[in-house]
Amino acid sequence: MAEDEPAIAAPRAGGALMDAIVSRRARVVVVGAGYVGLPLAVELARAGFPTTAYDTARERIDALRRGHSYLGDVSSDQVAALVKAGRLDATSDADALGAADVIVICVPTPLNKTKDPDNSFIMSVAEVLAPRMRPRQLIVLESTTFPGFTREALLPRLARGGLRHDEDFFLAFSPERVDPGNREFQTRNTPKVLGGISPASLALASALYGTFIDRLVPVTSTDAAEMVKLLENTFRAVNIGLVNEVAMMCARLGLDTNEVIAAAATKPFGFMPFHPGPGLGGHCLPIDPHYLSWKLRTLAYTARFVALADEINGSMPEFVATMIVSALNDRKQSVRGSRVLVCGVTYKRDVEDIRESPALEIIHILRRAGAEVAYADPFVPLLRLGADTLTRVPLDDIAGYDCVVIAADHTAVDYARLVEQAALVVDARGATQALRQRFGHKIVFL
Repeated sequence: MAEDEPAIAAPRAGGALMDAIVSRRARVVVVGAGYVGLPLAVELARAGFPTTAYDTARERIDALRRGHSYLGDVSSDQVAALVKAGRLDATSDADALGAADVIVICVPTPLNKTKDPDNSFIMSVAEVLAPRMRPRQLIVLESTTFPGFTREALLPRLARGGLRHDEDFFLAFSPERVDPGNREFQTRNTPKVLGGISPASLALASALYGTFIDRLVPVTSTDAAEMVKLLENTFRAVNIGLVNEVAMMCARLGLDTNEVIAAAATKPFGFMPFHPGPGLGGHCLPIDPHYLSWKLRTLAYTARFVALADEINGSMPEFVATMIVSALNDRKQSVRGSRVLVCGVTYKRDVEDIRESPALEIIHILRRAGAEVAYADPFVPLLRLGADTLTRVPLDDIAGYDCVVIAADHTAVDYARLVEQAALVVDARGATQALRQRFGHKIVFL
Protein backbone atom coordinates (compact mmCIF):
# COMPACT_ATOMS: atom_id res chain seq x y z
CA MET A 1 0.00 0.00 0.00
CA ALA A 2 1.25 3.47 -0.91
CA GLU A 3 -0.18 6.71 0.39
CA ASP A 4 -0.21 10.10 -1.30
CA GLU A 5 0.07 13.37 0.60
CA PRO A 6 -1.42 14.67 2.79
CA ALA A 7 -0.61 11.80 5.17
CA ILE A 8 -2.57 12.57 8.31
CA ALA A 9 -0.90 10.83 11.22
CA ALA A 10 -3.00 9.30 13.94
CA PRO A 11 -1.28 5.95 14.42
CA ARG A 12 -3.13 4.86 17.53
CA ALA A 13 -6.54 6.26 16.57
CA GLY A 14 -9.33 4.06 17.80
CA GLY A 15 -7.16 1.91 20.07
CA ALA A 16 -8.72 -1.55 20.11
CA LEU A 17 -10.55 -0.86 16.85
CA MET A 18 -7.27 -0.01 15.14
CA ASP A 19 -5.74 -3.19 16.52
CA ALA A 20 -8.68 -5.24 15.18
CA ILE A 21 -8.32 -3.66 11.72
CA VAL A 22 -4.54 -4.06 11.54
CA SER A 23 -4.78 -7.71 12.67
CA ARG A 24 -7.73 -8.24 10.27
CA ARG A 25 -9.92 -9.48 13.09
CA ALA A 26 -12.40 -6.62 12.58
CA ARG A 27 -15.86 -7.83 11.57
CA VAL A 28 -16.97 -5.94 8.47
CA VAL A 29 -20.50 -5.48 7.15
CA VAL A 30 -20.92 -4.08 3.64
CA VAL A 31 -24.38 -2.53 3.25
CA GLY A 32 -25.62 -3.03 -0.31
CA ALA A 33 -24.45 -6.04 -2.32
CA GLY A 34 -24.69 -4.53 -5.79
CA TYR A 35 -22.15 -3.35 -8.36
CA VAL A 36 -20.16 -1.49 -5.70
CA GLY A 37 -20.78 -3.47 -2.54
CA LEU A 38 -20.27 -7.05 -3.72
CA PRO A 39 -16.79 -6.55 -5.28
CA LEU A 40 -15.78 -4.65 -2.14
CA ALA A 41 -17.08 -7.40 0.17
CA VAL A 42 -15.17 -10.00 -1.83
CA GLU A 43 -11.90 -8.04 -1.57
CA LEU A 44 -12.37 -7.53 2.18
CA ALA A 45 -12.98 -11.24 2.66
CA ARG A 46 -9.99 -12.12 0.51
CA ALA A 47 -7.89 -9.80 2.69
CA GLY A 48 -8.84 -11.91 5.69
CA PHE A 49 -11.65 -9.91 7.30
CA PRO A 50 -14.76 -11.81 8.41
CA THR A 51 -17.16 -10.07 6.03
CA THR A 52 -20.94 -9.98 5.73
CA ALA A 53 -22.87 -8.57 2.79
CA TYR A 54 -26.07 -6.96 4.08
CA ASP A 55 -28.89 -6.42 1.61
CA THR A 56 -32.68 -6.28 1.71
CA ALA A 57 -32.99 -8.14 -1.61
CA ARG A 58 -33.67 -11.74 -0.63
CA GLU A 59 -32.58 -13.12 -3.99
CA ARG A 60 -29.11 -11.62 -3.54
CA ILE A 61 -28.71 -13.07 -0.07
CA ASP A 62 -29.82 -16.52 -1.22
CA ALA A 63 -27.46 -16.41 -4.22
CA LEU A 64 -24.44 -15.41 -2.13
CA ARG A 65 -25.11 -18.04 0.50
CA ARG A 66 -25.15 -20.63 -2.29
CA GLY A 67 -21.79 -19.30 -3.45
CA HIS A 68 -23.26 -17.79 -6.60
CA SER A 69 -22.36 -14.39 -8.05
CA TYR A 70 -24.93 -12.39 -10.01
CA LEU A 71 -22.37 -9.87 -11.31
CA GLY A 72 -20.11 -10.29 -14.31
CA ASP A 73 -17.16 -8.67 -12.52
CA VAL A 74 -17.23 -11.16 -9.63
CA SER A 75 -16.88 -14.88 -10.35
CA SER A 76 -18.99 -17.49 -8.62
CA ASP A 77 -15.78 -19.44 -7.96
CA GLN A 78 -14.48 -16.54 -5.87
CA VAL A 79 -17.71 -16.22 -3.91
CA ALA A 80 -18.06 -19.98 -3.37
CA ALA A 81 -14.49 -20.32 -2.06
CA LEU A 82 -14.92 -17.45 0.41
CA VAL A 83 -18.30 -18.70 1.61
CA LYS A 84 -16.90 -22.21 2.09
CA ALA A 85 -13.94 -20.81 4.05
CA GLY A 86 -16.34 -18.94 6.35
CA ARG A 87 -14.92 -15.54 5.42
CA LEU A 88 -17.95 -14.27 3.47
CA ASP A 89 -21.57 -14.39 4.57
CA ALA A 90 -24.75 -12.62 3.54
CA THR A 91 -27.76 -11.51 5.53
CA SER A 92 -30.84 -9.32 5.59
CA ASP A 93 -30.84 -9.21 9.40
CA ALA A 94 -30.15 -5.62 10.50
CA ASP A 95 -28.75 -6.80 13.82
CA ALA A 96 -25.58 -7.70 11.93
CA LEU A 97 -24.85 -3.96 11.87
CA GLY A 98 -24.64 -3.82 15.64
CA ALA A 99 -22.23 -6.75 15.74
CA ALA A 100 -19.87 -5.21 13.19
CA ASP A 101 -16.65 -3.34 13.92
CA VAL A 102 -16.72 -1.69 10.48
CA ILE A 103 -19.77 -0.78 8.37
CA VAL A 104 -19.29 0.28 4.75
CA ILE A 105 -22.36 1.81 3.10
CA CYS A 106 -22.72 1.17 -0.65
CA VAL A 107 -26.33 1.99 -1.53
CA PRO A 108 -27.79 3.79 -4.57
CA THR A 109 -28.06 7.57 -4.68
CA PRO A 110 -30.35 8.29 -7.65
CA LEU A 111 -32.07 11.51 -8.70
CA ASN A 112 -35.72 12.24 -8.07
CA LYS A 113 -38.16 13.34 -10.77
CA THR A 114 -36.90 16.93 -10.63
CA LYS A 115 -33.27 15.75 -10.97
CA ASP A 116 -32.47 16.66 -7.37
CA PRO A 117 -30.35 14.33 -5.19
CA ASP A 118 -32.18 11.47 -3.52
CA ASN A 119 -30.19 10.41 -0.46
CA SER A 120 -33.09 8.51 1.07
CA PHE A 121 -31.32 5.14 0.75
CA ILE A 122 -28.38 6.41 2.80
CA MET A 123 -30.64 7.93 5.42
CA SER A 124 -32.69 4.74 5.59
CA VAL A 125 -29.50 2.84 6.38
CA ALA A 126 -28.68 5.46 9.03
CA GLU A 127 -32.12 5.01 10.60
CA VAL A 128 -31.56 1.25 10.83
CA LEU A 129 -27.95 1.58 11.96
CA ALA A 130 -28.19 4.34 14.58
CA PRO A 131 -30.13 2.43 17.27
CA ARG A 132 -27.81 -0.55 16.84
CA MET A 133 -24.54 1.36 17.08
CA ARG A 134 -22.15 0.62 19.88
CA PRO A 135 -18.77 2.05 20.95
CA ARG A 136 -15.72 1.46 18.75
CA GLN A 137 -17.21 1.27 15.28
CA LEU A 138 -15.96 2.73 12.00
CA ILE A 139 -18.57 3.77 9.41
CA VAL A 140 -17.47 4.49 5.85
CA LEU A 141 -19.81 5.92 3.23
CA GLU A 142 -18.99 5.04 -0.40
CA SER A 143 -22.26 6.14 -2.03
CA THR A 144 -21.92 9.23 -4.20
CA THR A 145 -23.37 12.37 -2.72
CA PHE A 146 -22.84 16.14 -2.62
CA PRO A 147 -20.02 17.92 -0.74
CA GLY A 148 -20.96 18.30 2.91
CA PHE A 149 -23.46 15.45 3.14
CA THR A 150 -21.36 13.13 5.32
CA ARG A 151 -20.53 15.92 7.75
CA GLU A 152 -23.84 17.82 7.72
CA ALA A 153 -26.44 15.05 7.37
CA LEU A 154 -25.02 11.62 8.13
CA LEU A 155 -22.86 12.51 11.15
CA PRO A 156 -25.67 14.20 13.17
CA ARG A 157 -28.02 11.30 12.47
CA LEU A 158 -25.53 8.72 13.67
CA ALA A 159 -24.74 10.79 16.77
CA ARG A 160 -28.39 11.29 17.71
CA GLY A 161 -28.37 8.30 20.07
CA GLY A 162 -25.71 9.86 22.27
CA LEU A 163 -22.57 8.22 20.91
CA ARG A 164 -19.74 10.70 20.41
CA HIS A 165 -17.77 10.95 17.22
CA ASP A 166 -14.02 10.40 17.63
CA GLU A 167 -14.63 8.71 20.96
CA ASP A 168 -17.37 6.14 20.41
CA PHE A 169 -17.50 5.95 16.62
CA PHE A 170 -15.57 7.15 13.58
CA LEU A 171 -16.82 8.31 10.18
CA ALA A 172 -15.18 8.58 6.75
CA PHE A 173 -16.12 9.00 3.12
CA SER A 174 -14.44 7.10 0.28
CA PRO A 175 -16.03 7.51 -3.16
CA GLU A 176 -16.56 4.33 -5.14
CA ARG A 177 -14.67 4.13 -8.41
CA VAL A 178 -16.28 1.03 -9.86
CA ASP A 179 -16.18 0.70 -13.64
CA PRO A 180 -18.26 -2.38 -14.55
CA GLY A 181 -16.73 -4.45 -17.31
CA ASN A 182 -13.26 -2.92 -16.93
CA ARG A 183 -10.79 -5.82 -17.07
CA GLU A 184 -7.72 -3.68 -16.28
CA PHE A 185 -8.83 -1.59 -13.29
CA GLN A 186 -10.83 -3.23 -10.55
CA THR A 187 -11.21 -2.71 -6.81
CA ARG A 188 -7.67 -3.61 -5.74
CA ASN A 189 -5.64 -1.65 -8.30
CA THR A 190 -7.84 1.44 -8.58
CA PRO A 191 -6.42 4.23 -6.35
CA LYS A 192 -8.72 4.90 -3.39
CA VAL A 193 -9.59 8.43 -2.25
CA LEU A 194 -10.27 8.74 1.49
CA GLY A 195 -11.54 11.61 3.63
CA GLY A 196 -12.31 11.48 7.34
CA ILE A 197 -14.45 13.62 9.59
CA SER A 198 -11.31 13.79 11.74
CA PRO A 199 -7.67 12.65 11.56
CA ALA A 200 -8.56 9.62 13.71
CA SER A 201 -11.36 8.60 11.32
CA LEU A 202 -9.03 8.97 8.34
CA ALA A 203 -6.34 6.89 10.04
CA LEU A 204 -8.76 4.06 10.73
CA ALA A 205 -10.22 4.12 7.22
CA SER A 206 -6.70 4.19 5.74
CA ALA A 207 -5.71 1.20 7.84
CA LEU A 208 -8.77 -0.71 6.61
CA TYR A 209 -8.41 0.04 2.90
CA GLY A 210 -4.64 -0.25 3.03
CA THR A 211 -4.99 -3.99 3.63
CA PHE A 212 -6.41 -4.64 0.17
CA ILE A 213 -5.99 -1.50 -2.02
CA ASP A 214 -2.68 -0.91 -3.80
CA ARG A 215 -2.69 2.88 -3.48
CA LEU A 216 -4.49 5.24 -1.11
CA VAL A 217 -5.10 8.93 -1.78
CA PRO A 218 -6.01 10.65 1.51
CA VAL A 219 -7.55 14.14 1.42
CA THR A 220 -8.17 16.58 4.24
CA SER A 221 -11.94 16.19 4.70
CA THR A 222 -15.02 14.22 3.74
CA ASP A 223 -16.20 17.30 1.81
CA ALA A 224 -13.06 17.17 -0.35
CA ALA A 225 -13.48 13.44 -0.98
CA GLU A 226 -17.12 13.98 -1.98
CA MET A 227 -16.05 16.73 -4.39
CA VAL A 228 -13.37 14.50 -5.93
CA LYS A 229 -16.01 12.00 -7.05
CA LEU A 230 -18.22 14.68 -8.56
CA LEU A 231 -15.29 16.30 -10.37
CA GLU A 232 -14.27 12.97 -11.92
CA ASN A 233 -17.67 12.25 -13.41
CA THR A 234 -18.53 15.86 -14.26
CA PHE A 235 -15.25 16.03 -16.20
CA ARG A 236 -16.29 12.99 -18.22
CA ALA A 237 -19.88 14.14 -18.72
CA VAL A 238 -18.83 17.60 -19.92
CA ASN A 239 -16.22 16.25 -22.34
CA ILE A 240 -18.63 13.66 -23.69
CA GLY A 241 -21.14 16.48 -24.12
CA LEU A 242 -18.54 18.44 -26.08
CA VAL A 243 -17.68 15.58 -28.42
CA ASN A 244 -21.38 14.75 -28.88
CA GLU A 245 -21.93 18.33 -30.00
CA VAL A 246 -18.92 18.01 -32.30
CA ALA A 247 -20.64 14.96 -33.83
CA MET A 248 -23.74 17.06 -34.48
CA MET A 249 -21.56 19.78 -36.03
CA CYS A 250 -19.75 17.28 -38.26
CA ALA A 251 -23.08 15.87 -39.44
CA ARG A 252 -24.08 19.33 -40.64
CA LEU A 253 -20.65 19.99 -42.15
CA GLY A 254 -20.54 16.66 -43.96
CA LEU A 255 -17.45 15.54 -42.03
CA ASP A 256 -16.49 12.21 -40.51
CA THR A 257 -16.48 12.74 -36.73
CA ASN A 258 -14.26 9.76 -36.00
CA GLU A 259 -11.70 10.84 -38.60
CA VAL A 260 -11.53 14.29 -37.01
CA ILE A 261 -11.12 12.86 -33.49
CA ALA A 262 -8.49 10.33 -34.56
CA ALA A 263 -6.44 13.02 -36.28
CA ALA A 264 -6.71 15.39 -33.31
CA ALA A 265 -5.62 12.58 -30.97
CA THR A 266 -2.22 12.42 -32.69
CA LYS A 267 -1.29 15.64 -30.90
CA PRO A 268 1.04 14.46 -28.10
CA PHE A 269 0.00 17.17 -25.64
CA GLY A 270 -3.05 19.24 -24.73
CA PHE A 271 -5.69 16.88 -26.16
CA MET A 272 -7.52 13.88 -24.71
CA PRO A 273 -9.79 11.97 -27.10
CA PHE A 274 -13.41 11.35 -26.13
CA HIS A 275 -15.85 9.63 -28.47
CA PRO A 276 -19.49 10.37 -29.28
CA GLY A 277 -22.28 7.98 -28.40
CA PRO A 278 -26.06 7.68 -28.21
CA GLY A 279 -26.20 9.31 -24.77
CA LEU A 280 -25.14 8.70 -21.18
CA GLY A 281 -26.22 5.76 -19.06
CA GLY A 282 -25.36 3.81 -15.96
CA HIS A 283 -25.29 4.69 -12.28
CA CYS A 284 -22.81 7.60 -12.40
CA LEU A 285 -22.46 9.85 -15.44
CA PRO A 286 -26.12 10.81 -15.96
CA ILE A 287 -26.56 11.39 -12.22
CA ASP A 288 -23.45 12.59 -10.41
CA PRO A 289 -23.07 16.01 -12.08
CA HIS A 290 -26.57 16.88 -10.85
CA TYR A 291 -25.41 16.38 -7.27
CA LEU A 292 -22.81 19.06 -7.87
CA SER A 293 -25.16 21.47 -9.62
CA TRP A 294 -27.81 20.99 -6.91
CA LYS A 295 -25.31 21.79 -4.15
CA LEU A 296 -24.16 24.90 -5.99
CA ARG A 297 -27.75 26.08 -6.44
CA THR A 298 -28.08 26.14 -2.65
CA LEU A 299 -25.18 28.62 -2.72
CA ALA A 300 -26.81 30.79 -5.41
CA TYR A 301 -24.43 29.58 -8.13
CA THR A 302 -25.35 28.04 -11.49
CA ALA A 303 -23.15 25.22 -12.76
CA ARG A 304 -23.46 26.22 -16.41
CA PHE A 305 -21.18 23.61 -17.96
CA VAL A 306 -23.08 20.85 -16.15
CA ALA A 307 -26.44 22.13 -17.39
CA LEU A 308 -25.26 22.48 -21.00
CA ALA A 309 -23.58 19.06 -21.06
CA ASP A 310 -26.73 17.48 -19.64
CA GLU A 311 -28.84 19.18 -22.33
CA ILE A 312 -26.58 17.93 -25.13
CA ASN A 313 -26.11 14.41 -23.78
CA GLY A 314 -29.82 14.13 -23.08
CA SER A 315 -30.61 15.01 -26.68
CA MET A 316 -28.46 12.25 -28.19
CA PRO A 317 -31.09 9.48 -28.28
CA GLU A 318 -33.35 11.80 -30.28
CA PHE A 319 -30.42 12.70 -32.55
CA VAL A 320 -29.66 9.01 -33.20
CA ALA A 321 -33.34 8.33 -33.88
CA THR A 322 -33.32 11.18 -36.39
CA MET A 323 -30.27 9.62 -38.07
CA ILE A 324 -32.20 6.36 -38.39
CA VAL A 325 -35.22 8.11 -39.91
CA SER A 326 -32.99 9.99 -42.38
CA ALA A 327 -31.09 6.85 -43.33
CA LEU A 328 -34.35 5.04 -44.05
CA ASN A 329 -35.67 8.03 -46.00
CA ASP A 330 -32.55 8.01 -48.15
CA ARG A 331 -33.58 4.48 -49.13
CA LYS A 332 -37.14 5.63 -49.82
CA GLN A 333 -38.45 3.88 -46.71
CA SER A 334 -40.66 5.29 -44.01
CA VAL A 335 -39.82 4.65 -40.38
CA ARG A 336 -43.47 3.71 -39.87
CA GLY A 337 -43.73 0.00 -40.51
CA SER A 338 -39.96 -0.48 -40.80
CA ARG A 339 -38.37 -3.35 -38.91
CA VAL A 340 -35.51 -2.05 -36.77
CA LEU A 341 -33.13 -4.17 -34.70
CA VAL A 342 -31.30 -2.44 -31.83
CA CYS A 343 -28.02 -4.25 -31.22
CA GLY A 344 -26.96 -3.72 -27.60
CA VAL A 345 -29.33 -2.27 -25.02
CA THR A 346 -27.03 -1.98 -21.98
CA TYR A 347 -25.60 1.41 -21.14
CA LYS A 348 -22.05 0.42 -22.10
CA ARG A 349 -19.96 -2.36 -23.58
CA ASP A 350 -19.80 -5.82 -21.97
CA VAL A 351 -22.01 -5.21 -18.93
CA GLU A 352 -25.51 -6.41 -18.08
CA ASP A 353 -26.63 -3.06 -16.63
CA ILE A 354 -29.44 -1.24 -18.47
CA ARG A 355 -29.88 1.61 -15.96
CA GLU A 356 -30.38 4.92 -17.78
CA SER A 357 -29.35 3.25 -21.03
CA PRO A 358 -29.85 5.56 -24.02
CA ALA A 359 -30.80 2.52 -26.09
CA LEU A 360 -34.08 2.31 -24.18
CA GLU A 361 -35.00 5.88 -25.14
CA ILE A 362 -34.08 5.18 -28.77
CA ILE A 363 -36.43 2.19 -28.73
CA HIS A 364 -39.25 4.30 -27.23
CA ILE A 365 -38.79 7.01 -29.88
CA LEU A 366 -38.78 4.53 -32.76
CA ARG A 367 -41.83 2.69 -31.47
CA ARG A 368 -43.72 5.97 -31.09
CA ALA A 369 -42.82 6.72 -34.70
CA GLY A 370 -44.42 3.45 -35.79
CA ALA A 371 -41.36 1.24 -36.25
CA GLU A 372 -41.41 -2.43 -35.33
CA VAL A 373 -38.46 -2.66 -32.94
CA ALA A 374 -36.62 -5.75 -31.71
CA TYR A 375 -33.34 -6.03 -29.86
CA ALA A 376 -30.31 -8.31 -29.59
CA ASP A 377 -27.97 -8.29 -26.60
CA PRO A 378 -25.90 -11.19 -25.21
CA PHE A 379 -26.24 -9.76 -21.68
CA VAL A 380 -29.99 -9.08 -21.59
CA PRO A 381 -32.32 -12.05 -22.24
CA LEU A 382 -35.50 -10.09 -21.40
CA LEU A 383 -36.23 -6.39 -21.66
CA ARG A 384 -39.15 -4.79 -19.84
CA LEU A 385 -40.45 -1.60 -21.45
CA GLY A 386 -43.39 -0.34 -19.45
CA ALA A 387 -46.13 -2.93 -19.73
CA ASP A 388 -44.30 -4.78 -22.53
CA THR A 389 -41.64 -7.46 -22.23
CA LEU A 390 -39.39 -8.07 -25.22
CA THR A 391 -37.33 -11.20 -25.73
CA ARG A 392 -33.98 -10.81 -27.45
CA VAL A 393 -33.60 -12.12 -30.96
CA PRO A 394 -30.52 -13.98 -32.23
CA LEU A 395 -28.03 -12.27 -34.49
CA ASP A 396 -27.74 -15.36 -36.68
CA ASP A 397 -30.13 -14.03 -39.31
CA ILE A 398 -30.88 -10.33 -39.54
CA ALA A 399 -31.71 -10.19 -43.23
CA GLY A 400 -35.35 -9.37 -42.51
CA TYR A 401 -34.61 -6.06 -40.76
CA ASP A 402 -34.63 -2.75 -42.59
CA CYS A 403 -32.09 -1.22 -40.22
CA VAL A 404 -29.71 -2.40 -37.48
CA VAL A 405 -28.75 0.17 -34.84
CA ILE A 406 -25.56 -0.40 -32.84
CA ALA A 407 -26.30 1.22 -29.47
CA ALA A 408 -23.82 -0.77 -27.33
CA ASP A 409 -20.65 -2.20 -28.82
CA HIS A 410 -20.30 -5.55 -27.07
CA THR A 411 -17.09 -7.36 -27.96
CA ALA A 412 -18.87 -10.71 -28.36
CA VAL A 413 -20.69 -9.49 -31.47
CA ASP A 414 -19.24 -10.38 -34.88
CA TYR A 415 -19.67 -6.97 -36.51
CA ALA A 416 -18.22 -8.03 -39.86
CA ARG A 417 -20.91 -10.70 -40.16
CA LEU A 418 -23.58 -8.32 -38.88
CA VAL A 419 -22.75 -5.63 -41.44
CA GLU A 420 -22.45 -8.18 -44.24
CA GLN A 421 -25.98 -9.45 -43.56
CA ALA A 422 -27.64 -6.13 -42.72
CA ALA A 423 -29.41 -3.97 -45.27
CA LEU A 424 -28.53 -0.81 -43.36
CA VAL A 425 -26.50 -0.10 -40.22
CA VAL A 426 -26.62 3.01 -38.05
CA ASP A 427 -23.50 2.79 -35.87
CA ALA A 428 -23.78 5.02 -32.80
CA ARG A 429 -20.66 3.55 -31.16
CA GLY A 430 -18.03 3.42 -33.88
CA ALA A 431 -17.95 -0.38 -33.67
CA THR A 432 -17.71 -0.83 -37.46
CA GLN A 433 -15.04 1.75 -38.28
CA ALA A 434 -12.69 -0.96 -39.56
CA LEU A 435 -15.37 -1.98 -42.06
CA ARG A 436 -15.87 1.49 -43.53
CA GLN A 437 -13.90 0.93 -46.72
CA ARG A 438 -15.68 -2.31 -47.56
CA PHE A 439 -19.21 -1.58 -46.41
CA GLY A 440 -19.32 2.20 -46.08
CA HIS A 441 -22.20 2.41 -48.55
CA LYS A 442 -24.58 0.88 -46.01
CA ILE A 443 -23.18 2.17 -42.70
CA VAL A 444 -24.17 5.50 -41.21
CA PHE A 445 -21.79 6.65 -38.48
CA LEU A 446 -22.44 9.02 -35.60
